[in-house]
Amino acid sequence: MEGGGTTLSELYQSSKKLLLKSRDGLERLERLEYSSTSAGDSPELSYSVQRDISQIHTLCTNMDLLWRSVANKPQRDLWKRKVEQVAEEADSMKDSLDKYFQRHQRRMQEAQDRAALLGRANGESSHVLRIFDEEAQAMQSARNSSRMLEEANATGVAILSKYAEQRDHLKKAQRKALDVLNTLGLSNSVLRLIERRNRVDQWIKYAGMALTIIVLIAFWRWTR
Repeated sequence: MEGGGTTLSELYQSSKKLLLKSRDGLERLERLEYSSTSAGDSPELSYSVQRDISQIHTLCTNMDLLWRSVANKPQRDLWKRKVEQVAEEADSMKDSLDKYFQRHQRRMQEAQDRAALLGRANGESSHVLRIFDEEAQAMQSARNSSRMLEEANATGVAILSKYAEQRDHLKKAQRKALDVLNTLGLSNSVLRLIERRNRVDQWIKYAGMALTIIVLIAFWRWTR
């Protein structure tokens, strides 16, 4: 099954690669979590993981549309399970990343409080506080970018879901029309014309999916 020149299998393989990359990124974040010498790398790494998870959700949206069009029911059911599994893993990793952000924010606040207490004792905490403020701002910026990506992804999901619903209605109407035409015994040329229109509708669907992906990628590059 293809969509915008990309097969369902290719989308699935891309999502699996992103899952492995995201899982590796989360493991690195957990290793760096209590390492003061590497803490400066955390905002960039966490944003990269957020971006990958958001891209996985986008791929799941497109795969969800494609597996529904698979004609063979056993294969359709198999793809349904595969896509659901990918989506569940992505959701689980997003939850883990959110918990990491919460722990990091809590540690940053505790460190700032300690620096403030020490500063009142020796009057030299301004530099330490500035370092923590800069890192906190970087983490907040990463979270804001992630939220914007999630909102853009949700918008794309809503658009594609609405189009899929309209497509189903059109298919039902076309089947009824074909039944009526066959009953009336109209010529094969008319039937071919309807089939050609159906193929055009398919290309419009794929173009819409591709455009949505391009918009999401452009939005991500703009917010990066």
